[in-house]
Amino acid sequence: MTFGFAPSSAANTSTPADLYAASANPVARILEPAEWAAAGIPLLRNPRDVVSGLHARHSPRPATAVVAVLDPDERLLASASFDRRPALADGWMFRNALLAQLRRVIPHDLRRRTPVRTAVLLYCREGDGRWTEEDGAWMWGLRDACTLHGLRCGAYITLTRDGWQVLGEGRGGRRPHTDSPAEPFAVAPPPAPRAGGAASDILRRAAAR
Repeated sequence: MTFGFAPSSAANTSTPADLYAASANPVARILEPAEWAAAGIPLLRNPRDVVSGLHARHSPRPATAVVAVLDPDERLLASASFDRRPALADGWMFRNALLAQLRRVIPHDLRRRTPVRTAVLLYCREGDGRWTEEDGAWMWGLRDACTLHGLRCGAYITLTRDGWQVLGEGRGGRRPHTDSPAEPFAVAPPPAPRAGGAASDILRRAAAR
């Protein structure tokens, strides 16, 4: 089911004001899970790792959105978190908020013919894991923001008291959830010193004394 205005015989007589009113209708800026699944959104290979990593980095609480950009190997390239403003759930407003964060943390890929980086959205909210109109507005906003920034539109994930859920896919888990404590995320160890060369010879001679 697609939200919006069905075509009618009166469409040919619509005035610009009528068309503007239709495009300004927030109900038209919502996607249902079936529409989302039919849009060919790429599946995450390991959603648990993505969710755990974003939760560890941003410690989201209800009404916090975390947008992240992944490379083709699902390595995190950039991410940002922000609080949802207390206003009507509207895809256009969510699109603008997401686009502002993407522009802040990573350059666009609009010069590429085919997007190679993927944006995913983790939204922490009250309630359970079932789809809401607010989720539909976030889905619409994420898809539109990705188009305007030259990215592939990736998964939309909710984080609630029940755990996390990848909407439109049916995958989820119990942890983390809204009350989970922040966990330290893994930091790559510093590179080992290179062996060989004059410096290594000096160190070996010093150690032998």
